[in-house]
Amino acid sequence: MPPAAERPAARLAAAGGFGRDSPSMQVIFRTVLVVATGLASPAVIADGSADGPGPWRLIYRYDADEPIRMAVRHRAVTDTSIAGVTESVETSTDSTKVWRVVEQDADRATLEHSVEDVRMISRSSRHGSVRWDSRGEEPPPPGYESVPQSLGVPLSRFTVDATGHLLKRRDLRPMPASNSGDLVVVPLPREPVAIGDTWEVPDELVVELPGGPRKAVRTRLRYRLEEVADGIASIDVDTTVLTPIDDPRIESRLLERIWDGRILFDVDRGRVIRRSREMDRRVVGFNGPQSSLRYRAELEERLLEDSPDS
Repeated sequence: MPPAAERPAARLAAAGGFGRDSPSMQVIFRTVLVVATGLASPAVIADGSADGPGPWRLIYRYDADEPIRMAVRHRAVTDTSIAGVTESVETSTDSTKVWRVVEQDADRATLEHSVEDVRMISRSSRHGSVRWDSRGEEPPPPGYESVPQSLGVPLSRFTVDATGHLLKRRDLRPMPASNSGDLVVVPLPREPVAIGDTWEVPDELVVELPGGPRKAVRTRLRYRLEEVADGIASIDVDTTVLTPIDDPRIESRLLERIWDGRILFDVDRGRVIRRSREMDRRVVGFNGPQSSLRYRAELEERLLEDSPDS
């Protein structure tokens, strides 16, 4: 048997392949902290009948101090292979996020976002299983000691205009980059839209590589109004990367932040009732020629009908 330092697993650890900065371990850490930060819109109304022919003028409406709670369900599997050694990480996270309006006037509103609770399970082919529920009395597992301090307190404050376009944002606590790949609030079209109409919003993602510089990646979010039926408006969204990417390391860090999905609005009630996405992507060569990373994930957010303090 070769010396320990020459074995594949040791070479992986030395290269950072399966350490805390590895893609598989970063997925676990980011999932627990930010899967609930998502971006569903607090409220929306439309000019005209919910089931009429349109076009619809979609704008936001806010009720001061009204808490809007969303249940967030995230499931992901990350398969990493480096130098012939493979690790599979499966994560399951359920959390409750809350939006609250703290200031408002005729054409803008300031909201605070928080996360009430989180339940997470991670299973690794190399590290076994980790399970934690913030509602219980057990302390968080190693690596997640900071999570309790981020629960039940405002995480960010942001101001948006009537169509949901971001005017100002302030992070109240340090947060990793969101893995939702979208803007803070779903930007709505500035003009009335009919079925089949689209609108686009530019965005920029900042990618950090261990020991390397930050990389700004330009993207474009494209929204399309698919249908309005039984009072429910369905909006599809897809993301296009505009910045040329020729570094597999950067591509591997973008996997969980570039997504396509669907948003459902209850037009009559003025509420987002569901948001969903699925993805299955693979990158080769992110840590040498004999490396690959595959990321499969499902994310669903749904409106909780009963708010304890509403």
